[in-house]
Amino acid sequence: MKMISKIFGLVAMLFYTTNFSLAQCVMCKAQAEAQWEENGSGINTGIIYIMVIPYIILFAIFHKQIFRFFKNWRNMN
Repeated sequence: MKMISKIFGLVAMLFYTTNFSLAQCVMCKAQAEAQWEENGSGINTGIIYIMVIPYIILFAIFHKQIFRFFKNWRNMN
């Protein structure tokens, strides 16, 4: 019973804080709207660039383990 109430409390807290996490500063919102009106892809390219760089770094560090995992996984099936 305690576990269910903890889970319910966590979910309720997440729903309560969602509105605050979706907020943007005025400057970011204005810049996004201006770029969207011009060509529609300026901020999306920046987001993709920021998102891809950590994955490239992680792949460079762990590429041996990744290939070993898939090789073992292929041999297991």
